[in-house]
Amino acid sequence: MRKIGIIGIGHVGVTVAHIIIAQGLADELVLVDKNSEKLAAETLDFRDAASLLAQHTTVHAGTAADLFDADVVISALGHIELIKPGGDRFTELKANTPEVQQVGTDLKNAGFNGVLIVISNPVDVITGIYQKVTGLPTNQVFGTGTYLDTARLKRVLGEKLSVDPRSIQGYMLGEHGDSQFAAWSTVSALGKNITALVEPYQIDLDQVAEDARVGGFTVFNGKKYTNFAIAHAAVSLAQLVLSNAHTEAIVSHYDEKFQSYISTPAIIGRGGIIKTFDLPLTSTEETALKASADAIVEKTRAYL
Repeated sequence: MRKIGIIGIGHVGVTVAHIIIAQGLADELVLVDKNSEKLAAETLDFRDAASLLAQHTTVHAGTAADLFDADVVISALGHIELIKPGGDRFTELKANTPEVQQVGTDLKNAGFNGVLIVISNPVDVITGIYQKVTGLPTNQVFGTGTYLDTARLKRVLGEKLSVDPRSIQGYMLGEHGDSQFAAWSTVSALGKNITALVEPYQIDLDQVAEDARVGGFTVFNGKKYTNFAIAHAAVSLAQLVLSNAHTEAIVSHYDEKFQSYISTPAIIGRGGIIKTFDLPLTSTEETALKASADAIVEKTRAYL
């Protein structure tokens, strides 16, 4: 039995649920939200679709207490309405923190011992709060981090090179926010490092990195929320856990060097973070990563 819980059934949470149900990725799906009327409506809507689907998933509304035996819990709660166009994800921190502390306490009291995947922003800080409140080992709590920003980088480069974005290798590192950066030493396509493709394809690397960084706000500015890409990111990571994939992915995980959560690659499997390793970054990239870690700390102090 594969059991997944989703906490927060807003635009993102309900899209995560839809993907899981449509693809039959869970045997049991528990939806949790403080808005009981919306929670009941979304649950009924999914149940009405049951006879039309190729796979079966038992969907029901519940509370954190029902997640004691869940394999994966995805936190999608948040207050995106607080973010202004072109703003900062840290705007949500003060509003999200007490809710995360309550949910984390509820999960701890329920005896939850699965893997917690965090979408809620600012994700690096919120993931750290969840880990401390739940008391779960750091490997069992990680955030989506720059997993989606890296996908945006691949989308932009794929368009420049006229190749499928899945053909691009490499990472956006650091904060899921303003201080993230493209680690160009890790980025390659067509059998070459991206720097070798700059001249023949007339690529402005600074502009590519900027397009990746602001991609979420570009979507937000157009429809006042984001949901599809981040939902697919969360579900993709949940699949890595459920299938014990031992796959390399970039997520926000606890980094001993910085004593905090930040995005660098890790190996994902049934226990969450199975293994971490250091990328052979350039000195400039190492400096940028340290600066990003410092920025997370500084903004946390400013917003809390």
